[in-house]
Amino acid sequence: MLQSTASTVRAQTILVLNSGSSSLKFGLFEAAKDGNKDDEVLLLEGSAQGIGRADGSLQMRSPDGTVKVQRDHLMESQTDALRKLAEVLAEHGHTRPAAVGHRVVHGGPNLRTHQRLTPQVLQLLKAAIHFAPLHIPPALDLIEHASKIFGDAEPIVCFDNAFHRSMPPVAAHLPLPQRYFDAGVIRYGFHGLSYESLVYRLGANLPKRAVFAHLGNGSSVCAVRDGSSIDTSMGLTPTGGVPMGTRSGDLDPGVLLYLMRTESLDADGLEKLLNSECGLAGLADGESDMQALAERIAHGDADAELAVDVFSTAVRKYVGAYAALMGGLDLLVFTGGIGEHSEDVRRRVCGGLAFLGISADECDGSSGKCRVMKAEEELQMARHCRRLLDGA
Repeated sequence: MLQSTASTVRAQTILVLNSGSSSLKFGLFEAAKDGNKDDEVLLLEGSAQGIGRADGSLQMRSPDGTVKVQRDHLMESQTDALRKLAEVLAEHGHTRPAAVGHRVVHGGPNLRTHQRLTPQVLQLLKAAIHFAPLHIPPALDLIEHASKIFGDAEPIVCFDNAFHRSMPPVAAHLPLPQRYFDAGVIRYGFHGLSYESLVYRLGANLPKRAVFAHLGNGSSVCAVRDGSSIDTSMGLTPTGGVPMGTRSGDLDPGVLLYLMRTESLDADGLEKLLNSECGLAGLADGESDMQALAERIAHGDADAELAVDVFSTAVRKYVGAYAALMGGLDLLVFTGGIGEHSEDVRRRVCGGLAFLGISADECDGSSGKCRVMKAEEELQMARHCRRLLDGA
């Protein structure tokens, strides 16, 4: 592990890795030199896209968006993408980050704060695999390979549900017998790093009652009161809440019982169905890309229209519910790929919120009670990594 004084550490770089199902985003940061110990300066960023596909690509960009590296080739896995990323960083003189920060979707009931990856933390993460069998194993694999590639760089884990540990019992408890709560079957919530970054950026301009909507291939909505999460749409796993690209969102539990009985689906079969074949894709003949759905809608496709309407209506329902929970709404923030780039979805959501003082006309986020903001998960991770390196 890296041994250094805080002053030396602050001058060193931090590499953060944000892995998705078929992508690996990264950012390389250094400490701000203006005395602001709470911020980081981006040196390089980029992503490996289309992992596992023949049309995969690796791109690295400078802070102003200039493409420094563009390589198109097949990357078999996340770890293969990581090796190619390390090669590109080395070619540009960045071989020794002080720390490597890993976004981990779920850490189970015993890992709810961002922290250094000690042997004990690693064991707890391995013991929590059953809470997120699709997410934790590849995260562990990436952590192992990053430790080999980057040597003595300090490994740090940033949990995507840490932001939601402030939720009160009325939100965290599921209506199940107490023994399940004791075993960690609770509402965890996700997209926490995205929501943390919004709280940080808004700063003193964050009002008392806000709703954040992170809309993308994975989507969730969060009620934020006084800068803290008090409820969120995702629950035990990232499958719950609003319908998503390929995930079902909330379902009547009886639907699962019906499928088990009529189609003899086991846990693995249900998991595949709920995470890979539902949501927008289930409603629109396999299409989950919002831009492609918009093109189909423009040509009169009824299935695409229904899919987007179901998605937008679900988001609007959560916004209304959280406004009721907080006794009003001062600010609605859209973020994530769809939230930032689909004016049509924002308009559909805002179109039914006039009773909250939000109209479809302000869905561009330029004024009023509606804002459109970029999620800065990598930057938020870098902040946490620096704080932990500095011993805070």
